[in-house]
Amino acid sequence: MAEGLKKRGYQVFATARQEDDVEKLRRQNFNSLQLNLDDSDSISRAVDGVLEKTGGELYALFNNGGYGQLGALEDVSRETLRAQFETNLFGCHELTRRIIPVMRKQGYGRIIQNSSLLGFVALPYRGSYNATKFAMEGWTDTLRLELHNSGIYVSLIQPGPILTRFRVNAYAMFKKNIDLENSAHRSAYEDLERKLAKEGTVVPFTLGPGAVLKKVIHALESRHPKPRYRVTAPTHLFSYLKRLLPVRVLDAVLRRI
Repeated sequence: MAEGLKKRGYQVFATARQEDDVEKLRRQNFNSLQLNLDDSDSISRAVDGVLEKTGGELYALFNNGGYGQLGALEDVSRETLRAQFETNLFGCHELTRRIIPVMRKQGYGRIIQNSSLLGFVALPYRGSYNATKFAMEGWTDTLRLELHNSGIYVSLIQPGPILTRFRVNAYAMFKKNIDLENSAHRSAYEDLERKLAKEGTVVPFTLGPGAVLKKVIHALESRHPKPRYRVTAPTHLFSYLKRLLPVRVLDAVLRRI
């Protein structure tokens, strides 16, 4: 995303949580800042750092930070679920609140949220992530209504499977926070681990990040950006099936995935 928008002529401020990743981005000639969505001070420093370089203006915010916590809901502690919400929703909320006054003052802006297929379809063992993305969808719909006629447009990107390091990071959090040995879901976890440890794509119709970039460009540049942009065939398919199928039939389909 950062590379594609930079090539298109945008001044991109690419953020990362780890300082090593920030340095890597800087070596690639990006304006890069450290940003940890779990830390209010980090959010403040990042926003102040960007606005200092732009003279207090900002055209767009792309909220893409987050991770996936895998595991059956009965195996997810309150602390683990809270941590998932802190990163995937509460940090996004705080960052966006810091940016909205800037956009209101200048009279224009674009806020783009990176949601997921799992923001409107539930899957077993993805409940924590599902909960944050379902919440983000409602949060974004409300924000779009509240910012009507402000000159600030709000859009959701709903990707299906995209080739990133998301699965690697999700596997690490799965091993860290889930008691595999003592779970009633142990046999299902063994199958899940085999898929998580596999290299390359494990889901059909997986696309590269460029598929998301095309949608973000439209959300940034269209006079009338869409409220939702669906990416990949599974996202389009399940959007249709959710409207068409009875809940019990859709549940049977989802249990088989």
